[in-house]
Amino acid sequence: MTTPDEISINPPPPAKAVAAPVVQAERIWSLDVLRGVALLGILVMNIQAFAMVFAAYVNPHAYGDLTGANYLVWLLSHIFADRKFMTIFSMLFGAGIVLMTTRSEKWTGRSAGLHYRRMTALLVLGLIHAYLIWDGDILVTYALCGMAVFPFRRWRPTTLLLTGLILITVGSGITFFFQWTMPHWPAEEVQGLKDDFWQPSPEYIENAHRLRHGSWLGFLPERAKSAFFLQTFVLLCENLWRVSGLMLAGMALFKLGVFSTAPSRKTYAAMIIVGLLTGVSTIVAGILYRDAVSWDVRRCFFLGGQFNYWGSIPLAFAWVGAVMLACHTPTLTGLVRRSLAAVGRMAFTNYLMQSVLCTLLFNGYGLGWFGQVERIGQFGIVLGVWVLQLILSPLWLRRFRIGPAEWLWRSLTYGERQRFRR
Repeated sequence: MTTPDEISINPPPPAKAVAAPVVQAERIWSLDVLRGVALLGILVMNIQAFAMVFAAYVNPHAYGDLTGANYLVWLLSHIFADRKFMTIFSMLFGAGIVLMTTRSEKWTGRSAGLHYRRMTALLVLGLIHAYLIWDGDILVTYALCGMAVFPFRRWRPTTLLLTGLILITVGSGITFFFQWTMPHWPAEEVQGLKDDFWQPSPEYIENAHRLRHGSWLGFLPERAKSAFFLQTFVLLCENLWRVSGLMLAGMALFKLGVFSTAPSRKTYAAMIIVGLLTGVSTIVAGILYRDAVSWDVRRCFFLGGQFNYWGSIPLAFAWVGAVMLACHTPTLTGLVRRSLAAVGRMAFTNYLMQSVLCTLLFNGYGLGWFGQVERIGQFGIVLGVWVLQLILSPLWLRRFRIGPAEWLWRSLTYGERQRFRR
């Protein structure tokens, strides 16, 4: 089985070994491709949080038209995108931890200081993103979970997978606990949950429109409130467990060579078939269940989401198999290397670019399209952003070594200004 050292080109350390960023010759291009696909796929779901009230993200009946093409967009995005690309990104983050620390330890004999500086820098940049640009930020979660999983990076793949599964199950268990206690909640608590997160009241929607069509400064308190909620309650109840578990799984898959095209085409084909069968059937069962109970908040808010919570994992594996199989295909290699790999190499920059573009499109300090674009139109915007980033990323990397956000992150991590231009 391929090991990290076999799939990463690591030259012998110099006489005075120092930690340094991975150079282009050392990159595993299939990782960049998969990261690029995940980055583009994330926008399919994030666009809904930019364009509509948040409840529409979890309950398609909460806001806007849900017929014809709009329903089809919701259905396909829920089955094939919701949580799937974040699952891939989380696993890739874990793989990146193993890759970077293995390389650092080979050169210098240590990696903890470098890793925690890297995570601290990401935490600071994530907080800036969350409170000043978009409250749906995931960088803070990645930074905190990356700090938590670091001590386990040397574990065997089977131990990492088992521990990851246990952590993911803890997050699910907390949700089932809330579902179990919900019948005993006061009526006003259930109504508040429904109004804020499931089926917003007309007053809530009117207030959301007023805030989102207002100024950047006027929306700042609401953005801060939402970001803080995600970084505290949601983090402790679900994201900490799920994301950390997926990072451990990513470490295991990296050690097994799954992200390096080392396995055979049959292995990736099996991942696709099994992932599609188990993932799609589980998620569709969740849709049918919620339709059967008329999307009632008491029976759907916690329990209904668990179908996709678990179904997204095998479907994410199907995506991984499909991308790795594409990397095996010689006719696709050139296109993949030029475009998708470039998007993946600039994932941090492209993620921030998506936030900036979408906030300017939908908020009042930009074009103010919030609440005015149906789901089919949102998907059209997603396609436009994809084309933009697939074109700009390789063009940028012709003149620059890395993206501007990556350059800043690396400079903060290594404590010195990094090379930027080629």
